Amino acid sequence: MRKVEYSAVTAFAPVFALFPVWLGAVALLWIPFVLLFDVPFVLFATAVFLFGIVLFSRPVQRIVFVRMLGARQPTELERANLAPAWKTVEQRGSIRPNRFVLAVADIDDINAFACGGHMLVVSSFAIEHLTEDELSGVLAHELSHHLGGHTIALTISQWMSLPILGLAQLGMRVRDVGVSIAKRLEDEYPTFKLIGWLVNVVLTGLSRILLIGFLMAQSLGEIVGRSAEFQADKRAHAMGFGPELRYALTRVINHTPESVPTKFLSRVLLSHPPAIDRVARLDAMLNR
Repeated sequence: MRKVEYSAVTAFAPVFALFPVWLGAVALLWIPFVLLFDVPFVLFATAVFLFGIVLFSRPVQRIVFVRMLGARQPTELERANLAPAWKTVEQRGSIRPNRFVLAVADIDDINAFACGGHMLVVSSFAIEHLTEDELSGVLAHELSHHLGGHTIALTISQWMSLPILGLAQLGMRVRDVGVSIAKRLEDEYPTFKLIGWLVNVVLTGLSRILLIGFLMAQSLGEIVGRSAEFQADKRAHAMGFGPELRYALTRVINHTPESVPTKFLSRVLLSHPPAIDRVARLDAMLNR
């Protein structure tokens, strides 16, 4: 049963922190757009923001979020391993079939992640090495994020991050090309030395402003995200998956990952508190 928790509300703090930077990025996109179409900035920004609603649809999540997270669709073998554990969670949580999208991330770590309105991402290592009961505990925890409303603000911030990161990367690439061209021409045309310097300063400055704003919002998200993890553990325990989740977390404590997740996924997983702290809290709940 869905019940919005206070972590779902505090999760909007990074969204508010990201908003001014996002507004600046959208303004940069609007400048060339308004040269072709007479569209007011407020209308343009509102349309861009509202377009993010489509990210909450299952078909879009299968295409967009799976790639953005560096994940993929499960193989037949992985689907066969996930199916029994997920069916148990669906039944105990009174979830209708096919409501959520399961995806896989190729990392050598026991981890999982919930995003959007319907997506649960599980690491390939977890699918291969966890038992059915342990997988059910992990899936119950990720489902709890959805049921607690934790993923709403996260999805919005992910959508807002796209133009910020895209423009920052584009600015750095254009800067490199511009500076390279200026260096080739500055011997013959000394003015190009000044032009190259101006291009370097302006584009580097804009890119860093965008990235600094994004990183500040990301750091705030890591702080508020830890509370959501503990609340999801509590809900999974209430659903009857406390022991299973605890067993899976002890595997996390005893395992050191050999591969590094994608940059986007690694930033998301930074919000996870240490497994040993989560186990301690689960032990306290189980003992009660």
